[in-house]
Amino acid sequence: MGIPVAVGVLVVVLVWLAGPGMLGIRAKSPGAPVDAQITKAVDCSVAGAAEPVSFQLGGKPRQGTLDSCGHGKDEHLQVLVPDDAPADGIVPVTMPDTTAGAQDLRAPIALALLVFACFCGGMYAYLVIRGPGKLALLS
Repeated sequence: MGIPVAVGVLVVVLVWLAGPGMLGIRAKSPGAPVDAQITKAVDCSVAGAAEPVSFQLGGKPRQGTLDSCGHGKDEHLQVLVPDDAPADGIVPVTMPDTTAGAQDLRAPIALALLVFACFCGGMYAYLVIRGPGKLALLS
């Protein structure tokens, strides 16, 4: 009985210490969302496709590259400009997180589900170790 409990506690502690990244939750990337326009459509069949975009940053028109494909020319979208964007030249931009606001509850819920899964696995191991005919829950 002690080994399944110890393994379950060890798994939960290791995941807790590893942080939210272990649960597939990443921190928001720093940057400012701005409206942008695709200046040239890029076909998705091209390996490593990056679409050129134009946007306003600090009141000045800027050019950037968006690591995506399939958008139409002159299509408007929102991009995330990094806080440490260079003062001149082409700025690499990304798409903003589409699940903004939902990040607060994902880590505790995922950890609670992990604890529940460890508990269920430990109970299963306990029942298997006890053997058949000794299940007091069904009698």
